[in-house]
Amino acid sequence: MAHGAGHGAHAGHAGAAPQGMNHSQHKGMDHSQHKGMDHGQHKGMDHSQHKGMDHGQHKKMDHGQHQADRPRMGSGHAGYGSKRPVTHGKTEVGPHVDMRADAPQYRLDDPGVGLRNNGRQVLTYADIRNLYTTYDPREPGREIELHLTGNMSRYMWSMNGIKFADAEPLELKFGERVRITLVNDTMMNHPIHLHGMWSDMETGDSERIPRKHTVTVQPGAMISYLVTADARGGWAYHCHLLYHMPGMFRKVVVS
Repeated sequence: MAHGAGHGAHAGHAGAAPQGMNHSQHKGMDHSQHKGMDHGQHKGMDHSQHKGMDHGQHKKMDHGQHQADRPRMGSGHAGYGSKRPVTHGKTEVGPHVDMRADAPQYRLDDPGVGLRNNGRQVLTYADIRNLYTTYDPREPGREIELHLTGNMSRYMWSMNGIKFADAEPLELKFGERVRITLVNDTMMNHPIHLHGMWSDMETGDSERIPRKHTVTVQPGAMISYLVTADARGGWAYHCHLLYHMPGMFRKVVVS
């Protein structure tokens, strides 16, 4: 699994010219004064303040975003999630949509609301690996991005801002390998279930991709999984919360 992004170089590196300075001036500066400086003063400086600095703040920094980004920082191959920038369609605007996630993140290692920092070890999606090697190691031939949308005050639910009654079916070709990326634009969890086929959830290990029937997407988060269209016919694809299902529903046709 690819790890979080490395930290950039510090601006105060020795030998680096100050920002905005002409480097020719820097080269031409008289450094004799620097050579003649009494470095005893430097040796005698009280560094206890530096030693006594509380570096706990650095340790306490929330690096969860870096960890959650790991799938996106992979090679883009199967198992590492989508690398495409998230976009919002024109159908996601109106009284039926009261919020949008403009910068959703993969939060596979986040246990979720009510389960964080409670003193117990909580199993997360980032912990899951298949006992066997990946069933279908092919790269996805294409990607489908679906937004989980709604208006919480009105309890109107949809995908891409379109309710099931007005939506066209999702068309899959028999035998193809496709990546589905779900973006949760709402502030509720949505357990999404695709009937008839497995959802091979991308957790960053392409060799041991876990297979699931239902994938839960946290509020403001995104998740990717691979589907092998190996079952012909029409299949239900929906949120498993009954009061979301009438709108947050699609028909998937494999032909």
